[in-house]
Amino acid sequence: MMMSLQYSLSTSSFPTLHCKPISSLVKSRLARCAADEQKNQIQLPGGLQQQLMPKHVAVIMDGNRRWAIERGLPAQHGHRAGRKAMKQLALDCSKYGVKVFSCFAFSTENWSRPQEEVEFLMNLVGEAIASDLEENIQKENMQVSCIGNRRQFSESLQQKICEAEELGKSNTGMHLVVAFNYSGQYDIVEASRKIASKVRDGVLGAQEIDAGVFQKHLETNVAQFPNPDLVIRTSGEMRISNFMLWQLAYSELYFSDKMFPDFDGADLVQALTQFQQRERRFGGHKY
Repeated sequence: MMMSLQYSLSTSSFPTLHCKPISSLVKSRLARCAADEQKNQIQLPGGLQQQLMPKHVAVIMDGNRRWAIERGLPAQHGHRAGRKAMKQLALDCSKYGVKVFSCFAFSTENWSRPQEEVEFLMNLVGEAIASDLEENIQKENMQVSCIGNRRQFSESLQQKICEAEELGKSNTGMHLVVAFNYSGQYDIVEASRKIASKVRDGVLGAQEIDAGVFQKHLETNVAQFPNPDLVIRTSGEMRISNFMLWQLAYSELYFSDKMFPDFDGADLVQALTQFQQRERRFGGHKY
């Protein structure tokens, strides 16, 4: 009887089961888990301490044109080299546990540059979004936001930016904030306009306006930690060039003589090391 039952089971026809492919959502979640697990296993270089790591690192990417000129190359070569350096810098910050990484890619004043260079930069940003950013968003579990005045961009570039932001919307890794056609003054003026409109419409009382309310209306409010802890400026220039004027009130500044395309992982570790050696008092004192 047992043999008959076994035979019946082995020879009876069962419906064929077709396994459905894993959905893109599941694949994305698996990739995030793998990225997070790998990140947790990485040892910090140069004696860096995780508990002292800045939550928000911002970089003013200066020196791309001069880097190219020094090598007898067109400015476009410098910008392409800068794009490569920015990608690696973002990956390193993500690896070290930085929560927000902001880069000043194009200021509202940069429109005064030669039209050929401006058009090249617009196309370069489109390329970066289509390849570098999407790769980082998917593989590194990054969120991405673009801050600045988009109204001057082509419709195709605006669409690419929106798609990149939407792609990383539910990610939980580092937040990459690209300041493009941005300036600190622009950000403050736009925030003031938004607040004034709310007061005019009776949504907000003038007496309710304080620093916290104002900060919430700045474009950097897209990030969990909107104010940079550490700002890196390359090329030997020692100014902030109209970048995040409100947000940098208590940021630590680090200036490097290197042109941005030459700013590498070792330079980032040096900047982070200096940051971790500083005592931040935010207007108070400890003596």
